[in-house]
Formats: sequence, structure tokens, C-alpha cells
Amino acid sequence: MELVKKIDHEMIAAMKARDADRTTTLRMVKSALKNKEIEKREPLTDAEALQVLTGMIKQRRESIEQFTKGNRPELAAKEAAEIAVIEAYMPKAASEDDLKKIVEETIAELAVSGDSLGPKDIGTAMKAVQAAIQKSGLRADGRQVSDLVKARLAK
Repeated sequence: MELVKKIDHEMIAAMKARDADRTTTLRMVKSALKNKEIEKREPLTDAEALQVLTGMIKQRRESIEQFTKGNRPELAAKEAAEIAVIEAYMPKAASEDDLKKIVEETIAELAVSGDSLGPKDIGTAMKAVQAAIQKSGLRADGRQVSDLVKARLAK
């Protein structure tokens, strides 16, 4: 709930500062959070709010890709600016080194607790790695994590 309140206060500050781009983006974020809250029929937790923000960032990244392919750099730049505003409310992104370390440790723990893991165990490994990433307070791109887990299990 704190994240939702923080976004409300930031939106009001952006309106007072007459920062049109930031205000527009924060209104969009607030609208998405409110829609999710209505859908759920109760206030969102911070974890649920972060899920909504993650989805919005993913949408914008896909849009940037499409705008770049369609030779529309001005629209891609607008989407990139929106990502920058939204990411300010997200936990710190994990670096590739951090991710590799988490993947190694998690798979080592799984190997100790059970039999040897192979490429067929990617689902189990991904669940454990995603839980470890979330527990560490970081965030990571699912595709990047998946690639690291696949590479590690292929060894």
C-alpha cells in the first residue's frame, strides 16, 4: 500500500511542478494500479503493485522494439522515458554477475537436496531461482534468468 501512496504523492508533486511527461506517466501508472485494485476488490499489497509495474515495463519494452522496427524513433524515445519514470519505483535491478551467483547457489542447493539436475528440470530450477531473486530484494528479467538457468543446467 505504501507504493501506491508514494505514487499518488509523486503525481501531485509532478502536477505542481508542471512536469507534463512525468504527470502523464504517473497517471497511467495510477490508473493501472486502480484497475488491478478494482479487479481484486481490495487494496493492493506492495508486491502486487510491483507486479503491475513490472508488466507495464515489459509492455513498454515490447513497444520500443515494435516502434524501432517500424522506424518510429520518437515514439520509442517516449516509451523509454516512461520506463525510466516507472523504474524509479521498482527495486534495484540485479546485475548479470549477481544473477549468475544466485543461479549457481540455488542450483547447488537443489542438487544437494535431491538428485542431479539436468535440462529436463528447468521448471523446478526456475521456480527456486525466481524465489531466491525475490527474497534478495532484487528484480530480474525473466528471459535473462531463463537463459542463465538453461546454460547452467546444460553443464
